[in-house]
Amino acid sequence: MALLIMILRKMIKNKWLELSLLFGLIFTVALVSSMPIYTQAILQRTLTKDLQNLQIDKGLYPGVYEYSASIGDNLTTDQKRAVFKTVDSFMAEQKNNFGMDVQIYSIERSTSHLNLKPVDPKQPMSDKVTSVDLTALTHMADHVRLVDGHFPVNKLVDGAYEVAVTDNFLNKTKMVLGNEFTATTSKALGKEVVSVRVKLVGVVAQKDPQDLYWNHKLDGYSSSFFINDQLFEDNFVTNNKFPLFFQRWFYALDYNTLKLNQVSSFINTYDDTNKYFSKYFSIYSKSAPAVDIIHTYYEKEKQLKMMLFSINVPVIILLAFYLYMVANLITDRQKTEIAVLRSRGASRLQILLGYLTEGILLGGLAFIIGPAVGLFFTKLLGASNGFLEFVQRATLDANLSRDAYQYALIAVVGSIVMTIFPAFLATRATIVDQKRQSAREIALSFWHKYYLDVLVLGVSIYGLQSFKRRMHDMMALGLNSGSFKIDPLLFVIPSLFLLGSALLALRLYPWIIRLIFWVGRKWWSSTLYMILLQVGRSTIKYQFIMVFLSLTLATGLFSASAARTINKNNEDKIRYSNGADITMKVKWDSDEPPPASSGPPGAPAAPAAPVPKVFHYIEPPFQPYSHLPGVEAAAKVFTKDDAFVEINSKSVTTRLMGIDTNEFGQVAWMRDGLMDHHFYDYLNLIASDPSAVLISRSVADELEVKVGDHINVSWTDSSVAQVNVYGIIDYWPGWNPLPAQVAKDSEVVTDKPHIIVGHLSFIQDNISQLPYDIWLKLKPDASLNAFYKTLTEKNWPVTGLNDTRQAIIKAKNEPFELAINGVMTLGFIISIFISFFGFLLYWVLSLSGRTLQFGILRAMGISFRQLIGLLLLEQLLTSGAAVLMGVLIGNLANRLFVPLFQLSFNTVTQVPPFHVVFDASDYVRLYVILGFMLVLGLVILGWMLSKIKIHQAVKLGED
Repeated sequence: MALLIMILRKMIKNKWLELSLLFGLIFTVALVSSMPIYTQAILQRTLTKDLQNLQIDKGLYPGVYEYSASIGDNLTTDQKRAVFKTVDSFMAEQKNNFGMDVQIYSIERSTSHLNLKPVDPKQPMSDKVTSVDLTALTHMADHVRLVDGHFPVNKLVDGAYEVAVTDNFLNKTKMVLGNEFTATTSKALGKEVVSVRVKLVGVVAQKDPQDLYWNHKLDGYSSSFFINDQLFEDNFVTNNKFPLFFQRWFYALDYNTLKLNQVSSFINTYDDTNKYFSKYFSIYSKSAPAVDIIHTYYEKEKQLKMMLFSINVPVIILLAFYLYMVANLITDRQKTEIAVLRSRGASRLQILLGYLTEGILLGGLAFIIGPAVGLFFTKLLGASNGFLEFVQRATLDANLSRDAYQYALIAVVGSIVMTIFPAFLATRATIVDQKRQSAREIALSFWHKYYLDVLVLGVSIYGLQSFKRRMHDMMALGLNSGSFKIDPLLFVIPSLFLLGSALLALRLYPWIIRLIFWVGRKWWSSTLYMILLQVGRSTIKYQFIMVFLSLTLATGLFSASAARTINKNNEDKIRYSNGADITMKVKWDSDEPPPASSGPPGAPAAPAAPVPKVFHYIEPPFQPYSHLPGVEAAAKVFTKDDAFVEINSKSVTTRLMGIDTNEFGQVAWMRDGLMDHHFYDYLNLIASDPSAVLISRSVADELEVKVGDHINVSWTDSSVAQVNVYGIIDYWPGWNPLPAQVAKDSEVVTDKPHIIVGHLSFIQDNISQLPYDIWLKLKPDASLNAFYKTLTEKNWPVTGLNDTRQAIIKAKNEPFELAINGVMTLGFIISIFISFFGFLLYWVLSLSGRTLQFGILRAMGISFRQLIGLLLLEQLLTSGAAVLMGVLIGNLANRLFVPLFQLSFNTVTQVPPFHVVFDASDYVRLYVILGFMLVLGLVILGWMLSKIKIHQAVKLGED
């Protein structure tokens, strides 16, 4: 207890340093614990979104969980009854194991097909219906409405089973309510023929078209008689009066309530159900659309956790430096005390236990507070749309989990080890060693003494060369990197490079200062002379804060360029592939006959009418589309993928694109620098000649065509037009020029795409008129809601539409892009805060420790203004130099490592080609933030310097 009180008193004595250390511990724990929180939150958002898209795009409700089976006739009545009871009980128990709220649960049973005959041969009945099945669905009465009659009751009425049918079934069979029929089983070897009497009493229809109960639409029961489910259970299941043909157990689950921590429960339930049905049924079918989507999240979770850690490596390094610096400052103040304790018999273990206790106390507080701070950070990251860019977006659904506290515990343990390491080094020094070290601070730091800077830099350069070799091999062999997937080492290796370069620069910096001092030693003023001498000699004193500033800025520059490059290349890929903001297909009226009908079953096929080879189309109005809300320009774009180009008896299949040059130039998107001349120059080149075309380089190479040649263009059953080649192109909006591997004659060959671009009017007049697409360019502030609302209200015949903006938004919501943008932004913000407090803490303690020095300088006649100038000069040589180092190192890292991110893009689909992006706005944003931090810190230091009573420091006998 006495030891604890002594430690608490020591902590109170150094309360500002201890609070700074606690601040660093909290941020460290918050950052590390945010990794699993952020991973879970991103995956949760993506999982829910993917399930919603499954319902929107494919019309499948993701919450469907359905099993159906038939049971063999080789079982006895008692055995069948036992199977029904067992399976029903098992499926009913599963509702607590899905991890989702159950909206609907129903059981459907039906008999095999029964021969149907009216009791009264004179009653009306279509000859098309000769057999039906008796079907029962639990709770069916709650989900249908009566069109006529009443719903079947749960008992026999005059010896007949009451049944209901759909309206479509009634019209098709021409039955009348009140008719009675005899339903008889088919003759089978060794089986007794059984018959029952049924009476048609009701006609039903779906109550709500969107009702999840009807996963299989009610109209699909085209040959079913519905009877009461309890009556069916008593007379057909329990007594096994008729052989059951089909049974279905159906759940409609609320997939919006599925949380990631319940995913494993859902998958386990799905696997258990499969095993259970395999045990009782030889043949069964299942439907659970969510399973395939959920299975992908286990791998995504592993990749995302690894990526988050790798992205956070630079910030973790900064936090480690901060913790080490603060712990070192605390230890420096107590080195004399440690040396005295050692000289009086205290063991190194006893002293370290005291520091360990102190670390446990602070680490415990950080463990309690840090995860909550990490949760707060994670919720804010949902608005991240790029590096230091935020948009109006719903906050992430983030919660504290066991993983978060496990990560927090690891961070606390690692931080405690980091904070007691300076004390461990201090316990090795005696009182004599301590006094000798404090007399002259020219010793090398730990990492410089053991050449850790050279080692770290060497590892990073080796990693750089390895990535370059991999990229060279991939491009030389035409290999694909797969879908967009970031290698975590692409963040770890640059972080090591930044750290090694910063430490190496700090190894060389004192020598540069000494060189400057030596060159101008005869001309420097007294203040500059003193500052150069102090900075040159005190190598260890300034290194921590200089590492802070240089690493912060270098990391920010690299993070900004990496995030911008990844985002921009993905965005360019989508824009180029679509060609414009909106591309849509519109239905054209034509004389093309509808698909032939198969006719009724068993009927002879009607002779096929002659189909003309050429169809005639009526062009719909185009002008209204250019006046849609938010549309800036519109263009007609015709494409024919199976056209032919011929010259000198040689021909190739090509894509033919017909455009109006002026309108196309206004709507199409093309990145600069892809071709020898600007995109507009090629449009202007062919604008004056209706027969002018542009051809791809692949066409020019294969057919040996050059500019000025005449070539023939056509397609099957069309006229042939002669065109004049005006230019050769390598890229064009919406066209992928990269070769693709295709199967041909049992071999995989490389297929080179081709394209010819000509005038739409010339193609329509000289070849044929076929439907074209409509490309639209939207205004920058255009509202997509208004655009789609008008399009829907007009009810125009749009058969297909690609929205580039929505595709980009969807891409930015992908988990890996969210992680890159959000975590890089969070990491940089944390590093800025850490650097600011580290900067302020370091210089505040430096000022308080140099009061005597300032007093002597004032006594020597230096004014307060000169003293401020001296402080600014010192900041220029330390903080200013660190900023300059950070700029140089960050830009060097960008040029060396950012190009390697193309390893994470699929080379076959990455068009336009990958390019590194440097945006001046990112640099300005970084410089403004860091500049504001430094200016604010200097203002605070100047204010503190003005409050120091320097005259009290100079007393008789002080020096």
